[in-house]
Amino acid sequence: MKIIIIGAQAAGASAAAKAKRTNPEATIRIYEKSDIVSFGACGLPYFIGNHFTDANEMISRTPAQFQKDGIEIKTQHEVIALDVNQKKLTIKDLNTGNCFDDNYDKLLLAVGASPIIPPFKNNQLKNIFTLRDLHDGLAIKQALTNPNTQNVIVVGAGYIGLEIAESLVALQKKVKLIQLDDRILVDAFDEQITELIEENIKQHCDLHLQERVLGFEGAHTVTHVVTDKSQYPADVVIIATGVKPNSAIYKNMGINTLENGAVITNRFGQTNITDIYAAGDCAALHHRISQSMVYIPLATGANKLGKIVGENLGGGHNEYPGTIGTSALKVFDIEAGRAGLTESEAKKAKIPYKTVMVKDKNHSNYVAGQTSVTAKLIYHADTREILGGQIVGGSGAALRVNTLATAIWANLKIDEFAMMDFLYAPPFSRPWDILNIAGSIAK
Repeated sequence: MKIIIIGAQAAGASAAAKAKRTNPEATIRIYEKSDIVSFGACGLPYFIGNHFTDANEMISRTPAQFQKDGIEIKTQHEVIALDVNQKKLTIKDLNTGNCFDDNYDKLLLAVGASPIIPPFKNNQLKNIFTLRDLHDGLAIKQALTNPNTQNVIVVGAGYIGLEIAESLVALQKKVKLIQLDDRILVDAFDEQITELIEENIKQHCDLHLQERVLGFEGAHTVTHVVTDKSQYPADVVIIATGVKPNSAIYKNMGINTLENGAVITNRFGQTNITDIYAAGDCAALHHRISQSMVYIPLATGANKLGKIVGENLGGGHNEYPGTIGTSALKVFDIEAGRAGLTESEAKKAKIPYKTVMVKDKNHSNYVAGQTSVTAKLIYHADTREILGGQIVGGSGAALRVNTLATAIWANLKIDEFAMMDFLYAPPFSRPWDILNIAGSIAK
């Protein structure tokens, strides 16, 4: 059995390790275009913000560790052609420029995603960055060390945009956050929740909503950002406008994909082409609640589907149970998390639903650090099963989403929250947790 994996980040690395454990006799070879493997990009905003200084902490496993486990890995090797009929790949060694062929019995596409860069004018000027890999992080960190770097503009207010904005403010930079939509986090949270996050953001940096970036000005290095409303001085610009699957290698192969190029697989991670699998940020995921294929490029989904696919590559027959899109972020004084469907997603899925919103406190009022917490839960109008929810507030808000996710995963009904036995201790909670209250008042 010869298994070829294209891509050595979260999904590819997880798959390789599991495949080798499942089938120790298999030949497993990974081709990775970059010189970095098993890299956790989620740490980049915190690396830039000096929460830690050793970039290697974001690397889970080195090439030497893969080799020790009997997995052959070739970095700076790009797969440039794929013949599915002959099960043959053409690979280019980026160090020498030489090309050679290889063949496979089973193949995993774990090619990841790349930043979406809108057609901004003059986007090739110096000090304009994206934030996707280690080299991006190192370059941004270097630019920020210049004492003349004061004005930083972040384009895009998704998870990465908000996290990097917080880190930049902590570095005492003048931060402007520009978002095309009329609110932040449009794909992850409903409006009632994003309003609360926006209120807090505005206390720390300059937030511009419903504003379109047109381009940049400067001779060689960016000096200004031009929008449809004004122009602003900028010493550094970070573009965080989302990601798209790296579909170039497979887009003309007849593989079924979503509109954005994300590969559609079955529950075993198999594509519609025999012996070809997909996982990671290039792959769509099955959503347990909406029963649809969705694109949620998070490390959690990449690692889990990668592990399932790895087992199946090694001869197993395991199924990926699906995603419910559980995620969270911290930005300035606010934590926010979500799981399952938002209200807008429930509408899109044409599921009859009801909602309940509760505002309470995170713990007892006589313990320092008490803050507000708001929860919005979405549940089925007929069965009353919990479809999704979002929680926002101070300390302790985000981790409550793990409880919510468990309830959604187990198909619990909203009413069961009313008497569920949550912990109570003054530093952590109140006798009636906010989820208890939500279950009690849901109509």
